[in-house]
Amino acid sequence: MRKEMLKKFSPLIWLSSLGAGGISVIFFAFLNYTIPHGKGLINISQIHSAYSGLALAGFMFLEALMVVFILLHFALTLQLIPKLLAWIKTPYYKELLDNPLANAAILAPFISITMSMNVLIGPIRYLFVPLAENLQSMMLPGFLVWSLIWIALMRMEIKLLKISFEKGFDVDKVNFGWLLHPFALGMLSVTGAGIAAMASNIVLANTAFFMLLVSGSMGLFLLLVKSVAIFKSHFASDGLPAKQFLPSLLIIVPNITLYAITFFRVGHFLEHHHGAQLGSYFFVVMTLAFAFETWYLMFGLALLKDYFTTHMKTEYHVSQWGLVCPFVAYAVLGSFVYNLFLPYTLFFWFILAVTAFTISLFFFILFKQYLCLKSAKSSANEPKLMCA
Repeated sequence: MRKEMLKKFSPLIWLSSLGAGGISVIFFAFLNYTIPHGKGLINISQIHSAYSGLALAGFMFLEALMVVFILLHFALTLQLIPKLLAWIKTPYYKELLDNPLANAAILAPFISITMSMNVLIGPIRYLFVPLAENLQSMMLPGFLVWSLIWIALMRMEIKLLKISFEKGFDVDKVNFGWLLHPFALGMLSVTGAGIAAMASNIVLANTAFFMLLVSGSMGLFLLLVKSVAIFKSHFASDGLPAKQFLPSLLIIVPNITLYAITFFRVGHFLEHHHGAQLGSYFFVVMTLAFAFETWYLMFGLALLKDYFTTHMKTEYHVSQWGLVCPFVAYAVLGSFVYNLFLPYTLFFWFILAVTAFTISLFFFILFKQYLCLKSAKSSANEPKLMCA
């Protein structure tokens, strides 16, 4: 990469691959929790053998969209890996790392790479029946890969916390992007919780459970502490944050979804391996989380109304990718709630409507990013779209 391109590189661009992977997971969660099927996770053969006609055509359309976003996720990931590796070798990485107010951005690649594991366990396993039928054979390799990510992310989190404590910073300048810390730990924990819940080997399951307790407890602690600090900082300042920080207002939503699903999967682990009878526990955890996200999204979108009407159409900031994740999280959690509490036709279509909006938002931001990259490589006049 050219020096000027490396200087402008932001690890937050990994939120684009995260968003693509998340949208593919929406379709899997929707099919798994809204369509009746046998015990365990749904797979493609169960739907294709049970439905025909227009119903099957509708499911095949959802499957085609799932494939598109799986491919987009891995295409964006493979494109971003060499850029990230080149950027890490520059002084710009060290400069960001040493800034406690901004270094949470370094965690975005970790979140996206961990999402790749969820894409494998969910959408890809759904599409390939041999994988679905041999899920237990994936547990040990999956656990080993997850363990490597766990070690790398925990090491980075400890390093970032150490920098914060040693260097100090003005807590009144923190923003919602700070919540990438618990976001990363939540994504790590929810994947570990899936392994713990599904693995038939008790040693592997218990090990994954303990590791997710370490990362999950750290994430919940940081979510609480950082949320209090952020709201305190905001109420002490005048007006809304700077426009490049506004998309992060909604980052609480994916945090809540990740920890709710983690608790959900921990419940299955306790039932599967330790004989617990949790009953309405699952209902309470998921519906409470969804209720919280519903009012918070309403509140957040009310705050962002002027941003959408004034800046969204005419400007591109890499932080805008942070707008995709909250709607991904809301649609995924909605599928759980449909299964547990609201199995109604209207809610079924509501989840699909949120999904359609999320897809539209993803491609809208992707198109703006394309225009900015194109204008950066050309010698044309200043583009109409403001790129930052």
